[in-house]
Amino acid sequence: MQQAFGLDIPRTIEDVCHPHRLALIVYDMQVGILHQIKNGPEITARVVEALRIARETGVRVFFTRHLSLPKELMGAFQLRMAMAWQRVNGVEEVHPWFLRDSPAFALAPEMAPRPSEAIVDKITMSAFEGTYLNIALRDCGITAFAIAGVATEIGIDLTVRHGADLGFVPIVVRDACSGGSAEAGARAMATLDFLGDALFTDVATIGALLRADAC
Repeated sequence: MQQAFGLDIPRTIEDVCHPHRLALIVYDMQVGILHQIKNGPEITARVVEALRIARETGVRVFFTRHLSLPKELMGAFQLRMAMAWQRVNGVEEVHPWFLRDSPAFALAPEMAPRPSEAIVDKITMSAFEGTYLNIALRDCGITAFAIAGVATEIGIDLTVRHGADLGFVPIVVRDACSGGSAEAGARAMATLDFLGDALFTDVATIGALLRADAC
């Protein structure tokens, strides 16, 4: 940890892996999204392991869910995005995939959020835009967040970059992140690495660090 002007300046995973100053964001581990991921069962198992470590060591946990609004409430952006994702040319062909209370919207049963954990619903790609996540993290004294889930090339990328702009230190748990396109996911990871805002780790490493700090 470096110090300057009365500030601690974290540079490494070791600097930020403290259970009471770190949160885990479990990004969009929803039934309807995991069904579109080739390695859905494998990534679910790794996210479950990251979640188990967070719970064992007292790390605060926030789940996100992507929410589709009814077509009557979708604005221009929502309709454009839905047409692009669904590869259709007209609004009449759009079918909201993640309507509230639909099977696709639900978190995978393996996640099993506890009463002490939060679920953040959003209609954007960044988990921070239009939600209470930023306020909640700051109010708990959180300075860094680890992120795991799907999809790397869509919402994890944007959440990491937005979180860095808000002053948090993002930690990408590489082996607990996946997406629909391996090529696009690799590009997103390469961009995050190039920008330098985020730190990168794997489930085993962050688990060892958190367990050592919690002792």
